[in-house]
Amino acid sequence: MRKRKLSRQQRWRVEKIQAERASRAQKRDADDSQKLAAGEYGAEQPGRVMAHFGRTLEVRDSVGTPVRCHLRANLEGLVTGDQVIWRAGQDGAGVVVARQERDSVLKRPDARGLLKPVAANIDQILIVFAVEPAPHPNLIDRYLVAAEATGIAPVLVLNKTDLLPEDGGELGELLARYEALGYPVVRTTTANAPGLAPLREQLAKRTSVFVGQSGVGKSSLIDLLLPDETLRIGALSEDSRKGTHTTTTARLYPMNAAEVADGELIDSPGIREFGLVHLTEQEVTEGFIEFRPYLGRCRFRDCRHRSEPGCALRDAVEAGKIHPERFASYRRILESLTA
Repeated sequence: MRKRKLSRQQRWRVEKIQAERASRAQKRDADDSQKLAAGEYGAEQPGRVMAHFGRTLEVRDSVGTPVRCHLRANLEGLVTGDQVIWRAGQDGAGVVVARQERDSVLKRPDARGLLKPVAANIDQILIVFAVEPAPHPNLIDRYLVAAEATGIAPVLVLNKTDLLPEDGGELGELLARYEALGYPVVRTTTANAPGLAPLREQLAKRTSVFVGQSGVGKSSLIDLLLPDETLRIGALSEDSRKGTHTTTTARLYPMNAAEVADGELIDSPGIREFGLVHLTEQEVTEGFIEFRPYLGRCRFRDCRHRSEPGCALRDAVEAGKIHPERFASYRRILESLTA
């Protein structure tokens, strides 16, 4: 879609608003610097970013109390989940003076296609799928590849297990295939209270994010895990069997109220839905963990793992060391990225 051309008056108004915002930000930064120099802020203390609101943050202090804080001028790119150093002011607010080193960071492409951090210090990505709508293995593989590219441990969560046949059916066989690769698989349901126990155990003492396609019950799970929060749930249409989510801001939630000891959840639509468009062909290939022992062992250094002779991946498929459906899924993902 072609961008709408702005008139001279509209351009002037946009520039004026931007200049006013920059001026206000500079004034706040100058005021904070003066207060810091004058000793109007308390001692440095650790905290964690719970939410981000432009030039201000909501930071959780050491006892779990949220505090609204300003940012120092030289601090950019802070996101929900960041561990920070902050100082309390006399007015009940505070100022963030430093960011501590990140253990992990989740990034997504912005409108210009540039990778942008959206959350930090995440221990695991929970990939949610459900008995209904029936999961497609290629979609699960896409989420796994995206998760592997972040360096954050992925966990497969099968929801609505009350709808499974007793023998597990084809879905049970699919789960066994992923478990054989070393991926943790958690089976859960919101139909009864005991059905959430395995999920609560997986979430304990970890910071997690949920991802997955619409309609798999992510919002229903999150609503039960955060009973004190108001997260609206999109209705599941009886006709389309697809759901919607309405959360709009990335936020860090403690889950102690849901009997998840020391567990925390970072939630936002930008985290729930993330894809592969920013990945290279090499990153996609490395995202299939069973491929890794064979990478670099092809006859040709520039092997594309298609029809080249001496391809170590294709030889591994023929030898039964790589499942043919996973390899086919890999080829489909690459084709979709170049289409």
